[in-house]
Amino acid sequence: MVYRLPPLTALRAFEAAARHLSFKRAAEELAVTPTAVSHQIRGLEEALGVALFRRLPRALALTSAGEAMLPKVTEGLDCFAAAVERVRAGSAADGGRLEVVAPPSFASRWLVPRLHRFYAAWPGIELHLASALRAIDGAAAREGGIEDMRGGRPQLWIRFGPGRYPGFRSELLFRPVYTPVCSPRLLRAKLPLRQPSDLRYHHLIHDDTVEEGHLRATWADWLEAAAVENGAAIPGLHFADPALAIAAAIDGLGVALVPKPMVTAELADGRLATPFEQGIVAAVGYYLVMPPALADSPAVAAFRNWLLDEVAVDAGAERAAG
Repeated sequence: MVYRLPPLTALRAFEAAARHLSFKRAAEELAVTPTAVSHQIRGLEEALGVALFRRLPRALALTSAGEAMLPKVTEGLDCFAAAVERVRAGSAADGGRLEVVAPPSFASRWLVPRLHRFYAAWPGIELHLASALRAIDGAAAREGGIEDMRGGRPQLWIRFGPGRYPGFRSELLFRPVYTPVCSPRLLRAKLPLRQPSDLRYHHLIHDDTVEEGHLRATWADWLEAAAVENGAAIPGLHFADPALAIAAAIDGLGVALVPKPMVTAELADGRLATPFEQGIVAAVGYYLVMPPALADSPAVAAFRNWLLDEVAVDAGAERAAG
């Protein structure tokens, strides 16, 4: 079949400009000038015989033809990129390059401590792991959100959010259980933690990394579930980094409410303890997200299956402990 397609550079310029609704931001993404983007789109419109954008005094808007064209162009570019990536990566058996972006705490506290098992099973895969706050949906809304996943090379994302990622394949890994944790010293303190109401004698440690309360469990949620009266009056310490909140709990500064899977090592070696078994399940979760065209890559399939196996092992251990 002979394909009568416009130049790929023009299609890339259209897709970026339509996604950003800005020639300037499209130019920044493509590392060209806004004038070059404008010329590419003008040539595309002339070749198609239709206008794709309405150029307003201080804004850019898609015409009906542009709106109809954007989803298919995006899908096609994703397919092109994924095909190139599969050729570049080769098969999983012979090795391959795998790029993963994950939330910082998930990457450092859940994923990295397990990677030795992944490399034991797939020694030929070259994993490139990046941690970024933009992999958290609330933070991503301030840094590009889903649009950020469409630029550059095809990548796997592990995202923390409600799981709505139009145009991508997503699969729930787990919804974390938030549990109070503290230094074991607080269990033997002058005013020990024996029941939830004893929290009034201690500081509550808050992790404010994700400002949006609906994207995480909060102390207010836990105190309500535990029927603790006047919980809002309990003094607190606030951190904008989960590592700092966990470190403060280890040092005995108070009681932190954290996703239990992120403090497995500290609970196992006794640096942290759980004064109360009651936990609350987050309404959102960690999702494996990818462009559809990337899903058939052998390296991606290997990583996905390994991740799900790790999650299943954790779930089995939690059931056995409970």
